[in-house]
Amino acid sequence: MSSTRLFELSAVELLARYRDRSLSPVEVVQSVLDRIGLWEPHIRATYALDAQGALQAARASEQRWAKGAPQGDLDGVPITLKENIATRGTPVPLGSAATELKPAADDAPAAARVREAGAVIVTKTTMPDFGFLGAAPSSFHALTRNPWNTAHSTGGSSSGAGAAAAAGYGPLHLGTDIGGSVRIPASFCGVFGLKPSHGRVPVDPPAPARVIGPMTRTVADAALLMQVVSRPDPRDYLGLPPQDVAWQRLARGPAGLRIGLWVEPPASDWQVDPEILAAVQAAARCFEAAGAIVEPLKDWSTDEMQLGLVHFFTMRCRVDLAALPPERARKAAAYIHAAAGFAASLTPEDTFRAFTRMQAMQAATAAATQPYDFVLSPVSPVLPFAAASTGSDAEMSTRDSHFTVPFNQSGQPAASIRCGHSASGLPIGLQIVGRRFDDLGVLQMAHFYESVRGPQAPWPEPR
Repeated sequence: MSSTRLFELSAVELLARYRDRSLSPVEVVQSVLDRIGLWEPHIRATYALDAQGALQAARASEQRWAKGAPQGDLDGVPITLKENIATRGTPVPLGSAATELKPAADDAPAAARVREAGAVIVTKTTMPDFGFLGAAPSSFHALTRNPWNTAHSTGGSSSGAGAAAAAGYGPLHLGTDIGGSVRIPASFCGVFGLKPSHGRVPVDPPAPARVIGPMTRTVADAALLMQVVSRPDPRDYLGLPPQDVAWQRLARGPAGLRIGLWVEPPASDWQVDPEILAAVQAAARCFEAAGAIVEPLKDWSTDEMQLGLVHFFTMRCRVDLAALPPERARKAAAYIHAAAGFAASLTPEDTFRAFTRMQAMQAATAAATQPYDFVLSPVSPVLPFAAASTGSDAEMSTRDSHFTVPFNQSGQPAASIRCGHSASGLPIGLQIVGRRFDDLGVLQMAHFYESVRGPQAPWPEPR
């Protein structure tokens, strides 16, 4: 293979080639850096790119492989990290010009795990202000764009990670997800993304609903990355107990499994885009043809639950802004100020009710999905919208995350995998959801679908 295409190799393939000495981590990292150089003027997915540091780490890995003594499970494999996953010595702007740029004192748990495993951290990736959007606009970063069509959004808030994975910035990427922030950009950018069970991957600081998950081109690469980042860290006091998960045991069919198909929202004023609906229904037929029992699943959410989330997170914006000096707060994106302004109209009682409505969503989601081994749904009810937009419709802010946010509240694992394209060539994501703690099961069902979905459109190339 020409060195100009080494960036396309999966992490699994890279490790095999390092092991048999047919490939060097230095060649691979240079190929990834060259790829970033080609794409970055068009999609602007990176933050704190460190080419020299990456090459230095690659040379150290090359020496370890030459001695037959790799450091860990990812030695020499390039990786990108969303910029809110702290890396020692690099400021963490959280996507916002309002943030003071202080170098991080330590690696966050996920960064520490991949560094211990020998991965080469090539760059951080972009996000919107404070991760507030399922879209890309940021007051700090340049606008990140979708490699499939740069006029369109990557989704968010792991906007740069989705774009980087689709563009070929190496095989492994880590994002964060509190309402769809791994799955929505994975869907919009046509890559695989996993939101693990809450607590499966250590997070610092831990928070309800917030998780860290892989974004990759293949399911096997996501499983490999989960094997590393799920290792425990005492800083996450909400973390799950260590568990010996057989992350590489992906072979499993759906025969005999009961699968719920959730495609209809409760509201009559909006519907899933017809092209998305057709693609998800076609994917469900693949499971049915393999022996699964696929049944329609009625929507269980309510407007009150969705508004509870809106009220809670807008109040978070107000609190975040209030904690900043006024001269810095003014630099935050307009959508943060708008959210904080709305939150000013809420009473303390409103905020408490918002929290209880989020708990109601958690209970309702667990109850509705419990009868099923897995649930299939769209990731997003809409196709990627305009790149500079903050969402598909300002008047319906809860629509874009309608199918994703319930599973953050319930803590269940959920993945996005490409299941087709629109007539205009934009990717469509299928969501696969498992019972809580069945992260391996979700990966197995995704791996099954990956094996039967048929040929996919080739990855985008810079124009």
